[in-house]
Amino acid sequence: MLRILTRFITPVQAHRKLQSAVALVSLCAGSALKPIMEANKLYRPPEAVRGMTCLDREAFKQTITVPALWVPVGVLSKVMKSLRKTTIQRPGMPRVVQDKEGESSGLRLVLLDPHKVSSPGSFSEGEAEALRSFGVSDELHHHELQLTYDNLKSEEVLEAVLPPGQDVTSAFSRVGHIAHMNLRDHQLPFKNLIGQVIMDKNPGVTCVVNKTNIIDCTYRNFKMEVLAGEENMLAKVKENGVTYEFDFSRVYWNPRLSTEHQRVVQLIKQGDTVFDVFAGVGPFAVPAARLGATVFANDLNPESYKWLQHNCKLNKVEGKVRAFNLDGRAFIQGPLKQELHALLKETASVHVVMNLPALALEFLDAFRGLLQRELPCEENLPTVHCYGFSKEGNPDTDVVQRASRCLGFPLENRCSVHFVRNVAPNKDMMCVRFTLPREVLFCSDDELTEPTEEPAAKKQKCDETTNST
Repeated sequence: MLRILTRFITPVQAHRKLQSAVALVSLCAGSALKPIMEANKLYRPPEAVRGMTCLDREAFKQTITVPALWVPVGVLSKVMKSLRKTTIQRPGMPRVVQDKEGESSGLRLVLLDPHKVSSPGSFSEGEAEALRSFGVSDELHHHELQLTYDNLKSEEVLEAVLPPGQDVTSAFSRVGHIAHMNLRDHQLPFKNLIGQVIMDKNPGVTCVVNKTNIIDCTYRNFKMEVLAGEENMLAKVKENGVTYEFDFSRVYWNPRLSTEHQRVVQLIKQGDTVFDVFAGVGPFAVPAARLGATVFANDLNPESYKWLQHNCKLNKVEGKVRAFNLDGRAFIQGPLKQELHALLKETASVHVVMNLPALALEFLDAFRGLLQRELPCEENLPTVHCYGFSKEGNPDTDVVQRASRCLGFPLENRCSVHFVRNVAPNKDMMCVRFTLPREVLFCSDDELTEPTEEPAAKKQKCDETTNST
């Protein structure tokens, strides 16, 4: 914790420090404050920490000087409210200190942000007027305090440690108590220190992991290494009011898709039927069931299938969700096909969600000729929500063209495309939504062209950045 050095520097002491080459000035009324160091260097850790690979918190200690005001206790709360934009704001650092010199006279020292206040003229007109109305002198004083590791932000620590000129990252995705990162090669020698800093600076994080660049497209999970903390991968998260539990090391979960999950679920109404082809642990299936839809949810990964069932029970929707552990193509040509013919005769909508952006478009050919007997009406044809990645300059056109090729039917002017998120430089995640064409669903054997080659989903490894999923 911060140890405040409650030593008020008198004008005489300031003069002596000035003579000893420390940049303090005498504290004459109305005089400008000249910080002991440049403001932009004030919170910079000692240079000795540069290149550190094993975290030594004690090495970050340093004494700094900040401007302060003497404020009577009786108006302290009012002054703090008026100066809320200019008081010091550091993690673990109080803004008001009690000094022995002012204690007898009922005064407290209010510490100010040296980046914003260097002289009485630094106060805004409103702040200066407030000080006058409360009878508080705008004379600035120096106060020395000790800055420690606890008072530094994570990016400040990492910027001080990593070699100068290199990218510094303190960004991560939070999955329950787990923070998962995507470190670059130049950061790997510092990976354990980075993990410890992230854990120290983020309450509730007890495990920090680094994803490798290889994502297993079969089961949509990734290899990872623990950088800091406990090796407990059983996560509990809450997304859009729904609770999920899973083993993060064995299944796919991306907290950045929360808004997309909500967007699609809001298109589903009570009484609708949802076929979730690549369901994962249930971020589409469970909330859809909670809305009153009947859900058929599938995932090839046995661990995802297990946690999907668990999350259905956890959210009390197991009676509304039928879970399957099949390949996506087998699910479409099996359970979906078996249920679809009867559903097309009803009035409630049918939705097919295909959230496997690395491969989902290639599974669309499974719908070609899926049903043989054409119905007299087409009002209730299924709505497909299919995801894909695109590196093209016009990703909307790209995903529509690829979806059209796989269906064997042009979707131009028959679909809508939604931008989900940018997952990497020049790489976007898109969702193409369309009504499954009658010409595709009911085409005869003679009309069928050769389907595209089955994607080797059970063998394929996808080189994707960890932000790509």
